[in-house]
Amino acid sequence: MSDFSIRSATPADAPLILALLGELAAYEDQPFALSEAAIVRDMLGDKPVCRCDLGFLGDAPAGIVTWYWAYKSFGAARGVYVEDLFVRTEFRGRGLGRGLLAHLSAIAQREGGYMEWRVLDWNAASIEFYQSLGGKPQEAWVTYRLQGEALKKLAGA
Repeated sequence: MSDFSIRSATPADAPLILALLGELAAYEDQPFALSEAAIVRDMLGDKPVCRCDLGFLGDAPAGIVTWYWAYKSFGAARGVYVEDLFVRTEFRGRGLGRGLLAHLSAIAQREGGYMEWRVLDWNAASIEFYQSLGGKPQEAWVTYRLQGEALKKLAGA
């Protein structure tokens, strides 16, 4: 683990970010429409809506975490919302995922809050990993999403 490092992504990393998130989408069997232009605009531009940090084992790109600031109004707490966490298969089991989350935990703690994320219900290995870190499922909450025609319809109301 001594040669594991984490750094913030730069615009030059857009192809690597695209590759890593493409691998994650394939693993999760999710549609993937991300582009390098969107990565630069949304993660690495002047006004990012999402942040990206990369993990390396030596010089080898090993993992990625994307995240953004969240806020709990009832508790007046600023927190970190983890959008994506991915470690390439050949690097799993070496503490890299834990290292990426520890990196974000330090940011969240420094800012006075919490860290939150979602996991697919079929991903037993990830659920076990998150529970081993002390993560607790938020079973009372259900995520909703509006997109496509439903979003258009409500926007036009």
